[in-house]
Amino acid sequence: MALLGMIQKVTARIGISTPTNVIGNSDSQVAQLLALAQEEGEDLRARFQWSALVRNNTFTITLAASQGALNGTVISDGDYDYITDQTMWNRTTSLPIIGPLNSRSYQTLQAFPVTGPYQQWMLRGKNLILDPVPTSADTAAFGYYSTSFCESSGGTAQQAWAADTDEGLLNESLMTLGIRWRWLKAKGLEYAEDFATYERRVTDAMARDGGNETLSLESRDRDYRQAGIIVPITGYGS
Repeated sequence: MALLGMIQKVTARIGISTPTNVIGNSDSQVAQLLALAQEEGEDLRARFQWSALVRNNTFTITLAASQGALNGTVISDGDYDYITDQTMWNRTTSLPIIGPLNSRSYQTLQAFPVTGPYQQWMLRGKNLILDPVPTSADTAAFGYYSTSFCESSGGTAQQAWAADTDEGLLNESLMTLGIRWRWLKAKGLEYAEDFATYERRVTDAMARDGGNETLSLESRDRDYRQAGIIVPITGYGS
């Protein structure tokens, strides 16, 4: 649908002139709709960890505690919001990098150094810190949540609408509903029913997003892999 299509759909519903362009349009109403589209994108992105905005980042571990600025050095795309839980792994050793450490735990490790198979990580300021200090330039990876809710027609992720052909990385039907109720509210008009419809649709989308994993009654974390011999569950008779 793209940005222009969303705005045109909204204007058709609220009864104002349908624009032929949005970006660069001097009409104050179109400019307000663009601002509301930006607000909608930012708010919808922030309220849930949408699978469409979860990214994978791979980096080479440097032989120092500090791996550099997380956003811009470790993650070169510059669209980092936060690291997703329990996703940092050393791909070379196939061992998890545990974290995040809080300041108390980190200082305890500095006072009582521990060497072992598992590294741990923490954020200090803008930098990613590993402990103990790495001794080999292994490959590591983690998942993180992006700040980009839209993209250009060429597929470049963006944190703001920049062209009429930009497309939403999130559900554009939801964003269209969001722009509409925000417009009604901004104009002092009745928007409760539109807002309620929007909230129901968002709740449904969050429930379906990314599918649902199979739940287990086992107490241990099934996704946690420890070093050792891996025994297959089948194939003993072959």
